Amino acid sequence: MKLSRPVSWFLLAFGVWSWFIWITFVKNLVEDGSGLAFDDGRPTAYFWIHLTLAVVSFVLGTVIGGIGLRGVRALRRTS
Repeated sequence: MKLSRPVSWFLLAFGVWSWFIWITFVKNLVEDGSGLAFDDGRPTAYFWIHLTLAVVSFVLGTVIGGIGLRGVRALRRTS
């Protein structure tokens, strides 16, 4: 399958954006002072659920960004 230039760049940008957003979210989750993520220093269910969401998003962002990167590289070789 051949991806167009805009689609390849969109997928690559999505992967980078996903990493940026979720790294920021995980930092905020770990530094949570409201008591949602930690109860007496121990992680809560809220913490584990949101950490799982972040890890899944990292994986999906990496896969989608990798597809976009391969598309961009393929377009540069044919140009």
